[in-house]
Amino acid sequence: MSLGCQNAQVRILREEIRKRDPEFAKPVLVFEQQQSGSEFAMLSEAIRQTFVGLVDADKSARSPAPLSRLSVALKCGGSDGFSGISANPATGHVADLVTALGGTSVLAEFPELCGVEQALIDRCVRQEDADRFIQLMRAYAARAEAVGSGFDMNPSPGNIRDGLITDAMKSAGAAKKGGSSPVAAVLDYPEYATRPGLNLLCTPGNDVEAVTAQVGAGANVVLFTTGLGTPTGNPIVPVVKIATNSELEQRMRDIIDIDAGTIVSGEKTVEQMGEAILDLVVRVASGEVKTKAELLGQDDFIPWKRGISL
Repeated sequence: MSLGCQNAQVRILREEIRKRDPEFAKPVLVFEQQQSGSEFAMLSEAIRQTFVGLVDADKSARSPAPLSRLSVALKCGGSDGFSGISANPATGHVADLVTALGGTSVLAEFPELCGVEQALIDRCVRQEDADRFIQLMRAYAARAEAVGSGFDMNPSPGNIRDGLITDAMKSAGAAKKGGSSPVAAVLDYPEYATRPGLNLLCTPGNDVEAVTAQVGAGANVVLFTTGLGTPTGNPIVPVVKIATNSELEQRMRDIIDIDAGTIVSGEKTVEQMGEAILDLVVRVASGEVKTKAELLGQDDFIPWKRGISL
């Protein structure tokens, strides 16, 4: 790669950051091997600057913040037949509560919104967002079909075994994570969420690719529902893992933070479970407790390269 090409890429990166946040004040360190003299010199400087940055980071202190500062990512992985009646609706109630408090929620996984498009279009506050949502869905579907794939291939063998035999069936439950609030904005990957309320973000269904995009869009807590057990986390933002059934929670307590299977057993309502999840979110965001993913060091990170990932 030429020096001019490297400089252009750095410039483009900085311009894209400014588009998302003109007042961006976080440190961004760029190391270019062709300007460092040697690979050893570049890596040495990168290590030195990293430790200097850690010293500055250690000076940061928590301060009180309203719940309107919450930006909650809504994600599911390893869904089962209980997802759409327990953990996902409870997470949707959390999204509605956060939105009512002036916060932000981010619903991703466009292949898993196939079949519920009209319901989401009807909830868009602005016509331009409704138009953009269907345009992004159609473009994504067309790219998949062009290489012999399609949204109908999204359900995994585990999904199918547990009753989610079509993408539309899977979508009906997955969309419940978005609650019932109006859609405030529709974002293409990798845009930043700037409008409070429910944001729809174009990502694949792939767990790590989607969570990476949601965190990049500004989410500061991820709510991840799972029925089959999905061990994943994020290096930047805590991932709260919510079991759709109590059997999973008992079998995989090392990865599950909260059991929404009590909705299935009739011990709690969807609303009660949603409030319990929000209480946990506040404690996690305040640094009072760590998620299982944090304790296990599950620092997964995969940017979507726009290939056909479902």
